[in-house]
Amino acid sequence: MSDLLVCTVTCRQFPNLTFAPRKTCHRGSNLTLHSYHATALDSIHDDFGKRKHFFQKNLLFFNVFPIIYKEHTHQLSCPGKFCLTDRQKERDGQKTMWTAENWKDYEVIDTSSGEKLERWGDYLLVRPDPQVIWNTPKEHSGWRKMNGHYHRSAKGGGEWEFFQLPDEWSIQYGELTFHLKPFSFKHTGLFPEQAANWDWFSSIIRKAVKDTGRPVKVLNLFAYTGGATIAAAKAGASVTHVDASKGMVTWAKENAVSSGLGNAPIRWLVDDCVKFVEREIRRGNTYDAIIMDPPSYGRGPKGEIWKIEENIFPFLELTAKILSKDALFFLINSYTTGLQPAVLSYMLHTVIVPQFGGTVRADEIGLPVSSNGLILPCGASGRWWK
Repeated sequence: MSDLLVCTVTCRQFPNLTFAPRKTCHRGSNLTLHSYHATALDSIHDDFGKRKHFFQKNLLFFNVFPIIYKEHTHQLSCPGKFCLTDRQKERDGQKTMWTAENWKDYEVIDTSSGEKLERWGDYLLVRPDPQVIWNTPKEHSGWRKMNGHYHRSAKGGGEWEFFQLPDEWSIQYGELTFHLKPFSFKHTGLFPEQAANWDWFSSIIRKAVKDTGRPVKVLNLFAYTGGATIAAAKAGASVTHVDASKGMVTWAKENAVSSGLGNAPIRWLVDDCVKFVEREIRRGNTYDAIIMDPPSYGRGPKGEIWKIEENIFPFLELTAKILSKDALFFLINSYTTGLQPAVLSYMLHTVIVPQFGGTVRADEIGLPVSSNGLILPCGASGRWWK
């Protein structure tokens, strides 16, 4: 690998700190900053550990240490190993994504031939995945020692085949406990990739509660079995959980109780999400944060048809009306091919930013594959935060 550092980067946390654009620097040479912010430079200079964390967060590293700050000349010494910015990685086909990397009770072990081999606690499941279009050797022994296998039918749907698998079991993510039950169309009751979003908004909630001491009101729409609900509640928020399925809401309550949140300030509502938001507008109720995980297709209690490509933008406009003036964040998830990250970003920029300012970022979400270190894409998320 060449001993060159491509010094074209704008650090996300400090947008005024830039390297001279489109320049390269050789080992031991210095590159003058053409624009800098004193506070940002000081934060780099203060402590090597902080400096290391700062650059690790903003660059793809290949042993890029030490970064030497020269106080009076405002120069950084280029260490000589090659690194890439996120933007450069995207140009080179190494697109970044948000990954759920902190699981201990869950992992994707391997993927091949339209299926993924997963470990859910002590049990191995094989389930179909439309993203897995490659046919690689199924060398891991788990492919032959699975506890459950969901077989897709050529006519649509499919069925489970079980091998010494209990009807129900639990796994944990940190302090959160989730009950799992394999049921229709390959599902288990949990989307583990969403842990990447739980971690993100939990840190926002904790900081807001700590800094302001005020309650943080979160609305979770299409809330399913409550992964986001109990993550937000554990972080200190009061949560309104809305889903049209009574069974899913009951399941979510069980997860909350098992997570020590039986008495947490959570409102459990079985309701049509669109009609609920319309009523909240009339009531004048607002929320500091909104999470939504809309289905690609669904039917309301009176036969109303939901198609995400047709309904999501007007619904986003509707929900923006119940954001509080001190809104903290908005999260929207998509498992629909047509709703790529750029589409989610465009919608949030169009609807939320003109009213509230703030920052928008959208990206794919994924799960690490333990057998090869690659990432399995699992949909997309759009995030807005203040």
